[in-house]
Amino acid sequence: MPRPSSIFATLVCAGAAVIFLLPPPQGMTVTAMHAAALLVFTVGLWASGTLPEHITGFLFFLMAMVLAVAPPQIVFSGFASATLWLVLGGLILAEAIHRTGLAQRIAGALFDRYTRSYRQLITAVVIVTIALAFFMPATVGRVLLLIPILTAVAQRAGFERGSTGYNGICLAAIMTTYQCGTTILPANAPNLVLAGTAETLYGVQLIYAEYLWVQFPVMGMLKGLAIIAFVCWLFRAEVRPVVVPHETPPLTPEQQRMAVILIAALALWATDFLHGIKAGWIALAAGTACFMPRIGVMPFRAFNSVNFGPYFYVGATLGLGLTVQKSGLSEALGAALEGVLPLAAGADFGNFVTLSLLATFTGLFTTNPSQPAVLAPLAEHFAQVTGWPLKATLMTMAVGFSTMILPYQVPPVVVGMQVAGISLATTLRLSLPLVAFSIVVLLPLDYLWWRTIGYIG
Repeated sequence: MPRPSSIFATLVCAGAAVIFLLPPPQGMTVTAMHAAALLVFTVGLWASGTLPEHITGFLFFLMAMVLAVAPPQIVFSGFASATLWLVLGGLILAEAIHRTGLAQRIAGALFDRYTRSYRQLITAVVIVTIALAFFMPATVGRVLLLIPILTAVAQRAGFERGSTGYNGICLAAIMTTYQCGTTILPANAPNLVLAGTAETLYGVQLIYAEYLWVQFPVMGMLKGLAIIAFVCWLFRAEVRPVVVPHETPPLTPEQQRMAVILIAALALWATDFLHGIKAGWIALAAGTACFMPRIGVMPFRAFNSVNFGPYFYVGATLGLGLTVQKSGLSEALGAALEGVLPLAAGADFGNFVTLSLLATFTGLFTTNPSQPAVLAPLAEHFAQVTGWPLKATLMTMAVGFSTMILPYQVPPVVVGMQVAGISLATTLRLSLPLVAFSIVVLLPLDYLWWRTIGYIG
């Protein structure tokens, strides 16, 4: 019997072929239809999990070029993005932290006191992950920094790689670093895309403190508590702490150099508003430093040990997002959604839920950083229909993309899964209940919070 994922992948390929061959409906171009076919093909294969994500990415590059869906500078635009070089630098740093043993030392310093209780350990992981989002601006960089450290934490707690406890620890960090990070303005790419489009299109500036005040209490703090509860419930485990010597030996020369490189990178990431150097170039410099003679910590041949799958996967997602946008497909999708939304002046709760869910489910059809780019051009119309301030309609988009339905929507989540060795099925055990809880419980609470602070109504 064929596997369900294989059947789904076959249906996806058939559906993409049909869309590619169909004549474009009114309001759409042939290019947009071809982009829609490529979107269904690529996203469908990512969702099915039939192939490794980076192999699907290779197929995207190949099909886009062979079928002339977009020019090379669009399809391969991700490789000119600082984000992709952040991934590469982060992968090298992750390998170096693990090889030098610094990951184990950091794990011991941060988490040893919590390895007596699984609930305490998960709570500490979530708190540290949220705190890191205030200092390190890029989600994928935080994921790549945390995974080797948390792998060492899991070992110290007695969890083998792939065990339930190990999966719970890693997923707590992966889910928190994206979903809670969306409530801190500079912490995630979609936040910055939203801020950029708001200023470009409408001259509206999203202010750090205001954004934090509106978004963080419910979708940051309460969602963090929900992640702790769901991980402890769905990934139950008992810690069996590994006995470590009371006297900690001094750092080795390699660990000392690695610590200096890491501290320098963190300092530069945290002060990017002062010097203006993008996070990707800081990561690339730090990764390069790990191989440099005298100051480095790894031999040149260690470069072959780096897992480059996430690098090509993120490159494909960035290229797909720009292809969807430049082909006119984003505009067509937005116009289609605009015509069917049940929005009305005075129906504040219904409007809030509708606009938030629109942003959430848009993520199923486009890449994560593209969600605000697709919806922001419609914000002024939404504001007129609902009677809200323009900034409030823009802010609902952040509420929406703070909830992830499927992992493929968020490249840093998939990168974390690949580096940690966590399967799609295991990730869905946490992500799907968290989606339901976010929509049924957190969304109404967030509406009440907005009403309480006078943001709407």
